[in-house]
Formats: sequence, C-alpha cells, structure tokens
Amino acid sequence: MSKIQRERLDAQLRGTGVGSEQSVGEIRENFAKLMNALPVPEGTRVHETSLGGRPALHISPDAAAGSGTLLYLHGGSHVAGSPRTALGLTADLVVRTGIPAISLDYRLAPEHPFPADVQDVVAAYRELLEQGHAPESIAFAGDSAGGGLTITGALAARDAGLPMPAAIVAFSPGLDATRAGESMVTKADADPLLDRASLDRLSSLYVAGQDRRNPLLSPAVTAGLTGLPPVLMQVGTNEMLLDDARRLALRASDAEVDVVLDITAKVPHVFQSFTAVLDEAGEALDRAALFLRQHVRG
Repeated sequence: MSKIQRERLDAQLRGTGVGSEQSVGEIRENFAKLMNALPVPEGTRVHETSLGGRPALHISPDAAAGSGTLLYLHGGSHVAGSPRTALGLTADLVVRTGIPAISLDYRLAPEHPFPADVQDVVAAYRELLEQGHAPESIAFAGDSAGGGLTITGALAARDAGLPMPAAIVAFSPGLDATRAGESMVTKADADPLLDRASLDRLSSLYVAGQDRRNPLLSPAVTAGLTGLPPVLMQVGTNEMLLDDARRLALRASDAEVDVVLDITAKVPHVFQSFTAVLDEAGEALDRAALFLRQHVRG
C-alpha cells in the first residue's frame, strides 16, 4: 500500500471541502473547480445528449465498445456537481470496462429537493428500457450522493414495477440522511473532505423538511432491499460515510442480495477519482470494472 501517496493526498485535500458558510453558488463553483482539475483519461469520446428529459453526457471508448450501458450519477451532496465534474471518474470506468456510459445531469437542491433527483434516475432508466435496452445490459454507477442514488433510484424503479438493472456500483455512497452511523463521529478527524456542519447544511437543503427515515433518503436504515441486483460498494476507512456502506451491505445480505463491500484503508471520500496520484484508486477501479464486466450482458 502506498503510505506516502495516501498521506500526501490527505494533506492536499484538507481545507478543500465545502465550507458551512458558503452560498449555494459558491459551493457549486468551488466543487467544480476541485473536480475539473482532475485529469480525464485518454481513450474516450464525449458528446452531449439527453435522457429522461434531462441533459446528459454520453461517454464512449475509442476502442470498440463493449455491450451494455452504464447509467452514471455524479456526486456533489445533491446540491452541486454535474456530468462534467464527474467526467474523469466516469471516463476512467468506461476505459476500464469498455462499456459506454450516459452520465445524467439530474436536478439539484435547493431548487429541486428530494425526491426530484430520484425521479430523474427512474425516468432516465425507463427511457433506456423503452429504447430497447435490456435490463441485463444496464448497470447503475455513481459516487457520493450519486452513489446513494444508484441504490435509491433502483429501489424507486423496483417499486414502480420496472425490472432491475444488471448491477450497481457505488463509490463512497451517502445512504443515511439521519446521519446515525458511528463513523460520523469516529472518522470526523480522519476525513479530509467532509465535516459534520457542512454535511448537515447540505442535507437540509436536499431533505427540505421531509422525514429523514424515508427509505429513499436513508436506505441504510429503513429500506427493504429485497430484489436489488448485485451491488458493489467501495469506501475508504478515512470517511465519515464509512458506516453508510457497512450498514447497507449488512441489510442487503439479510435481504438475500448479492453484495460486495470493498473497503480500502486510509483513503478519502471517492478516492477512485485520484488515479493520477494514488495507486489504490486505479486498483479499486480495476475491481469495479471486473465486477461490471461479470454482470453486464449485451
């Protein structure tokens, strides 16, 4: 394990997270500045499209594309971010799997609080099915808030009577709006990106006074997970959201769902974004790519 790389990245990230006093506009601008500085791997083509009534980016490999589609959902605490801010991570997954991705520009809070983004995921998935894509050829993938949406979007699709996608890959997912996980306290000092005050503020903008125990807000606490497809969650031990993934994995296994909980030591939130400076990031993406290739069928 690359101890020096991990320590250097931790030092670089401290102080770059969302400040609790920033305006929504400042939050979005600073998040875009942080994420757009990350390199986008060569070997992909990107063009604008739309899906489910929302703008999207289509990312395809330069090499012959494999069968299937990744429906990608970006991070940003449900308040910031776009397909552009997640382009490096999405493209890296496309290159490693050979599977094209559609990265959805779902609606954001506070203008569009919960459940607008969940509805957008279901609408996008429904359109893919209506276009003739078989459910076994589609996988949901996402990071942070988008990682949470891979789960809640699949649950909402299930409850709407839609067939399940082939698989779900969630990087550092946010899965508990009640913030009841022990790691919210035990990892507070270790997490270089997230802090409780900022998380609570952004969560309030998204939840907008609704019951935080709603299964589509806190699936790690209250959701019935029966019927979900195979799930891979990757998370680092230096994350306040560590226990979101841990608890969902246990609940999923209790519901007879195939689940892989992939934990990497001493790495930060969505560490897979930092392939240029952290060996563990590329190794984790290789494992995610293998999982997707094993489950997605043309």
